[in-house]
Amino acid sequence: MKKQIVTLLVAGLAAVSGATVAAADPVKVGIAAEPYPPFTVPDAAGNWSGWEIDFMNAVCAQAKLDCVLTPVAWDGIIPALTSGKIDMIIASMSVTPERKQVIDFTDGYYRSKAVVIGLKDMTFDATPAALADKILGVQVGTIHQAYAQKHFAPEGTTLREYQTQDEANADLAAGRVDAVQADEITLRDFLASEAGQACCDLKGVVESDPEIMAEDAGIGLRKEDTELKDKLNAAIKAIRENGTYAAFNAKYFDFDIY
Repeated sequence: MKKQIVTLLVAGLAAVSGATVAAADPVKVGIAAEPYPPFTVPDAAGNWSGWEIDFMNAVCAQAKLDCVLTPVAWDGIIPALTSGKIDMIIASMSVTPERKQVIDFTDGYYRSKAVVIGLKDMTFDATPAALADKILGVQVGTIHQAYAQKHFAPEGTTLREYQTQDEANADLAAGRVDAVQADEITLRDFLASEAGQACCDLKGVVESDPEIMAEDAGIGLRKEDTELKDKLNAAIKAIRENGTYAAFNAKYFDFDIY
């Protein structure tokens, strides 16, 4: 689960107080424009696939919504929602207290812990003391960046920031950083790849910090879109109960990520 923190533009809410979604209108679904395998992956033609795309299609079909996929740069995705450029966010966004000050969320639709992976020839765990002399890669604008700045940097960890998780993983594989921190599911996907198997292993789960991190990913919504929230919560519940969720989940994972 991509547990990201985006700048909270509270002032933008006033300008869109009337930007609610009518049932018959197309619903613009914001995803991060950056690849986040196995959840969202673009091909050379710009077509998107992945677990979260299948989830979006299933939820929209169940809720009888005409959904339009709308890629948005991650650091602008909450402002895009509050300004009415998109109507909801399905982008592995963690439900955090900071975000809930500005937007609302549906019930959680999957969960993932935050972990650290690192080079195989180095022995350490995911604690501040063990990472004190290490170079740690994190994606900018994420809860992992915020966590590392709070817990690891003060103990001497050197942080290297990346625009995408793919870039952080590539630098880890090349030995330019000692470790990276991100969501367990996406990093396990990297560890299963040829590059990941060759270079790296799981070092450990980071200690929880509820003020920064949450394990649940929810669909992000404007606070006033209560009718849409109710429809989406009902749809999430229905696809869990009717087997649709299990069917597409099995395409990507050998366990239930819910």
